[in-house]
Amino acid sequence: MMTENAQFVEQAKIAWTLASVTPSSSKPKYVSLKNYERVTAVIKAVNATTVTGSAITLLQATDINNANSDEKAVAFTSAYRTLDVATNGDALTAFTVSSNTFTTDATNSKNNIYVIEITPDMLDIANGFDCVRVGAGNATATSIDVEMILWPAKYGKTSPPTAEAN
Repeated sequence: MMTENAQFVEQAKIAWTLASVTPSSSKPKYVSLKNYERVTAVIKAVNATTVTGSAITLLQATDINNANSDEKAVAFTSAYRTLDVATNGDALTAFTVSSNTFTTDATNSKNNIYVIEITPDMLDIANGFDCVRVGAGNATATSIDVEMILWPAKYGKTSPPTAEAN
């Protein structure tokens, strides 16, 4: 549980897992939930013209480097989005996800935000899967940026533990 008596940076960790790029062979970094209760994926999509969307999925592994090559899908059925930030501002609306994947909007010249909430019960924790990342499929004329906000830290510290280590 977050507390109002502590700063955000003392209770959460922000990991920039994919710098703004048009996805082709892009592979966002993994983060570990070992020291956190949940993670919120924030995906920003900036569309140019003649856009194809990017297929967004969630993947899990047993370590952040996926050294065990055990990556597998995370089941999720809903997410949130703001289509056309210039018109809709920060108003997030829920939408249904089909087959654990959604495709970012392909409307030309629009900026969009997508948010996915991930809790440990969505992962195969019993088999050591405590790392998660966003998968971003190939796209044309859109830039994707992914931040993962891990919160709250399981153990109170002045500086929360890293999200990039097992």
